[in-house]
Order: sequence, then C-alpha cells, then structure tokens
Amino acid sequence: MRKSDKRRSSSLLRNPVRVPLKWLATAVALAVVATTGPATADGPGHGAEPTPQTEPGYAAEPGDGQGHEPGLEPTPERAPTSEVSWLSFPGGVFAVDSLGHTVRYRACDGDTGRVADPAMRVAAGVASGAVVVGGTGYRYRVPLVGRSEGTLELIRRHRPPIELTGVVVTSPQPPTDPVAGAQLFPLSGQLARVVADASLNPAGATVRDLSGRYGDQQIAVNGALRPKAASVIKLWILVELLRRVDCGQVSLDDGVLVTPADVVGGTGQLQFETFPQVVTLRRLAQYLIKYSDNVAANVLITYLGGFAPVNALIDSMNQRSTILARRMLDSTAAQRGEENYTSPDDVVSLLGAVWDGEILTPASRDLMIGFMREQTLNTKIPAALPPGVPVAHKTGDLPDASHDVGYYLIPGTETAVAFLTAGPMATGDETVRRMARTVYDFLVTPTTNGEAVEE
Repeated sequence: MRKSDKRRSSSLLRNPVRVPLKWLATAVALAVVATTGPATADGPGHGAEPTPQTEPGYAAEPGDGQGHEPGLEPTPERAPTSEVSWLSFPGGVFAVDSLGHTVRYRACDGDTGRVADPAMRVAAGVASGAVVVGGTGYRYRVPLVGRSEGTLELIRRHRPPIELTGVVVTSPQPPTDPVAGAQLFPLSGQLARVVADASLNPAGATVRDLSGRYGDQQIAVNGALRPKAASVIKLWILVELLRRVDCGQVSLDDGVLVTPADVVGGTGQLQFETFPQVVTLRRLAQYLIKYSDNVAANVLITYLGGFAPVNALIDSMNQRSTILARRMLDSTAAQRGEENYTSPDDVVSLLGAVWDGEILTPASRDLMIGFMREQTLNTKIPAALPPGVPVAHKTGDLPDASHDVGYYLIPGTETAVAFLTAGPMATGDETVRRMARTVYDFLVTPTTNGEAVEE
C-alpha cells in the first residue's frame, strides 16, 4: 500500500542469498520455543487443549471478575506504550520491553521465546544490549520511538555476523505530521459521546489514519477496553498462517484433512459439507474471514500447532491485551474460565502492521485484505455506511460481545478502525453502527483546521 512496499517482497524470504546482506532474514537454525503471550477465539471445538503456559507479565491471566463489567476482563498489567517496541525486518521481528528488560526474536528461522536481559541499557530513548540463546548472540539497538530505524546483529561462532535493519513499531505509532494529525482529534470527542450514550454496553474505539491525510494519527476512546474477542481473534490466526507462507514454510495450495470430529456449529459454511475431505489452506483461510467459519478456525489452530504459535505472534508484537485461550464454540473451556480477549488498541496495532507491510509481505497483506473485503456478515460497519462505501472488515459476536473491525478503503482517506463492545449483543450492534457512522461522517466532511466547513 505504501512506503513498506519498497523494503519487502516474498522473494526476500524465499531466496535470501540473492539479496543484500542487511536485508537477510538469517539462516540461523534455532529451536522454536513454544511460549504464549495473549490468547484467542470463538468455540466449542473438539479436543480441548491444555491451558496455555504463560510467562509472567506477558499473559492475560483471568481475573475473578469481581468489580468489573460483565463480559469484560480486567486490563492486564503492561508497560507504558513508550516502554515497548518491536523491530520489523523481512522474515521476522525483534521485540523489546525496556521496562521488563526482556526481548524476543521471532523469524522464519526460529523463536527465542521471551528472554531476560538484565543488563539492557536504556538511554536517550534507545534500548540496547545483547543476549545469547542457543549459541547465537543477538546484539540490538532499538529506539523506543516508532517509525525510526533499529538494528539487530546476529553473531554465531565461526561465521560472519549478520546485521538486520528495519523500522521500529510502537503502539500507537507516532504521527508523521503532528499538525495534520491534530485535525483528527475532534473525532475523539464525537466517539466519546457515542460511548457515553451506550449505557448497556461498555464500548471502545480506536482509529488510525493510514492515508497520510491526518498525518497517520491514531486516536482512541477506551482503547484499552478488553472484552471477549469473539471471532475477531481469527485475524491473528490468519496472520500467523500467512507469515508461514511468506517464510516459504507452507503453501496455500497444501491440503488439510478435515474430519467429522472437526465440525462445529455457529458461523461458517464448512459445517454443511461432507467429511472427511481434504481442504486447501487457501480455502480454510478465505472461509475463516469471509464466512467467519468456526470449523476453519479450529482446523487452522490445530494445523498451526495449537494456541502457542498464535500467542507467540501476539507477544512478538507486544500486544498485551490479546490472547487465544480456547477454540471456537468450546463452551467447556469457557466454563473453566479459558477465554479469548482483545482490545481496540491491539486490533488496530495488528491492522496497522499488516497495512504497512511490517508483519506480512505485500502479497500476503493484499490477500488478507481481499478476504476481509469478501466478508458476508455485514450488519454492522457496512450497514451503517452509505451503499457502495468500500470496506474490508471482520466481525465478532457473542451473547455478551459485539465487534466490527477493519479498514475504510475510501480512496485518499484509508483508515483502520476497531469498534468493540461488551454487554448485550443487540444493543452492542447498534453501538458499533453508531461508532462506525460517526467515523465515516467525520472522514467525508470537509474540514479546515479540524472544524467542519459549512456547505
């Protein structure tokens, strides 16, 4: 879509020997350490998985629910935004938590898991240090300010070091033009009034300009709200699958055997087909989003290796409010307190990273957004907008949650949005529609210095 296209392509990942050294996603053989950060989902799937083992400070631990709104999980403790950042380079990420003094390398060649670096140095807004994992050294210099450039050097015995450079990502990313960004601030007040009116539904909204019209500014109202994720968690499942495609580890033409034991109800189309049958990863990925298919979600969770890899993806992007902890429609797991959660801020963090090519290649990004444009559940964002307004989105519905998130694709005003609610679904649907229309009306109304122009 824009600047990131210049620094990423699938060929960089599949043919690393043909590109300049500084752009290589190294060929270091690391053992993948299965760790979890946040967790996911919508479902009673068959064969419930064990509760994910989480690392202190990185998982969302279920609370007792006392003193909190129904359907909401207490916001987990997390470092201030300015204390965490991650370095994006072709084929991987390097995450830094300067408050917790931990780092994580996760790329096509492996995953270190969360690693403590007690000697991490933080000075002048830059975290620097070095750790050794599995015989490989990781020497880093990562600014804690988004959109800047960081470096990571991989050091191995008897081999020359490899230096990786890339853009630093924070949540939120700072605006590229603060003056233009200030013109988006009045939208915060408008959304706040919608949220205040939703007496039955705790609600939150995060909005990020992707077009540059508002200087890539991000605004939020209750952006840390943490309701059940419902089917919005399926976005992270898709990104983890497409990341492996980008790494050359799988092909979307590969087939997966789906059996009658995999079939669950709820949303989706696969449940109406005859099994066993082999279904391609491409169709599973498309149905996951287009129909919010619960069978596809559960099959892909198993295919990817369970909850841990999806949660590792989430943790590597420092998205502390999101977790995949159960399968779709797994009511038994839900009764045990195993639930999927997310927040508007985390959703937009993911959507922004996808759009900017910071977590997927341009080809995979375009495929993902294409699936979101095919969404068939259109009673919220699309229903609130005039017919024909281009959107790409993903819904989430539970009896006590109603969400819609995605992209407004109005040419010249492309925007990432996340509208999340807890409480009764019916009134939550209406709250989402009101928030969606409020953003649309703001985007299409001519402004001068943030003030509406009278027609």
